[in-house]
Amino acid sequence: MQSPTFIVITPARDEERYLPATVASMLAQTSRPAAWVLVDDGSGDRTGAMIDAAASAHPWIRAVHRGDRGSRQAGGGVVAAFYDGLAAVPGQAWSYVVKCDADLSFPPDFFERCLREFEADPRLGIGGGTCCAPSAGDPSPEFAGEPAFHVRGPMKIYRRACFEAIGGLVRAPGWDTIDQVTANMLGWRTRSFPDIPVIHHRATGGAYGGWNDAVKNGLADYVTGYHPLFMACKCLRRSLGNPPSLGLALWTGFMKGYLRRIPRAPNRDMIRYLRRQQWRALTLQPSLWR
Repeated sequence: MQSPTFIVITPARDEERYLPATVASMLAQTSRPAAWVLVDDGSGDRTGAMIDAAASAHPWIRAVHRGDRGSRQAGGGVVAAFYDGLAAVPGQAWSYVVKCDADLSFPPDFFERCLREFEADPRLGIGGGTCCAPSAGDPSPEFAGEPAFHVRGPMKIYRRACFEAIGGLVRAPGWDTIDQVTANMLGWRTRSFPDIPVIHHRATGGAYGGWNDAVKNGLADYVTGYHPLFMACKCLRRSLGNPPSLGLALWTGFMKGYLRRIPRAPNRDMIRYLRRQQWRALTLQPSLWR
């Protein structure tokens, strides 16, 4: 059976340390993308030169360079870079599009196995491997206990029909929750594949620091439209972990959205659906979270 056509978009900012592992993983794939667009998102290190070298050596790899906006921009920046990459392949046919970060490595049969999951389930709209921390032994999930519908932002595979149905990606913090909640609202399924690992070499939030990353995530939850009571419970649970200050940081980011009157996700139906699901989870009913 012929493999489905897919393209991969990789936004990269200051990733010279990890990008070689991502390039090596892609070159080793048993099922390669029709096009892989590497987007240099205003890097100040050798990332841009490394991207150009990969594109020069392989005709199916394309390089895109964006100007330096001065700093990382949570949410909106990476999505803007993604869309610049997508615009670089206007005539390319594809059935799946992949958002793949530049600090990942994955086994040679990664895309072959992932796409097999999609082909076996026509209602699977968004999927991806399980993000794992680097380890000398068997890879272990970076975060345990995540809800089954959640697909981590570093590696997300979208079926084209689902991608178009949800209106693509929102250029704002929380984009990687808004997409899958909207997909579920529209009747698509979303899930990570527990037996297909992807190694995340930079710890989640490592570019921001623990406190700042939690504040960023709290703001993303506000933009997504989280129910305040659900968010309070989430922050309380995080405050019981290590370090306990992360619960306060999450709440700080969430309240920042209210205080600064930051716009929320534009899809009000999605927010209503999300809050119904969160209320069902709080009342121990079946939901996206249970």
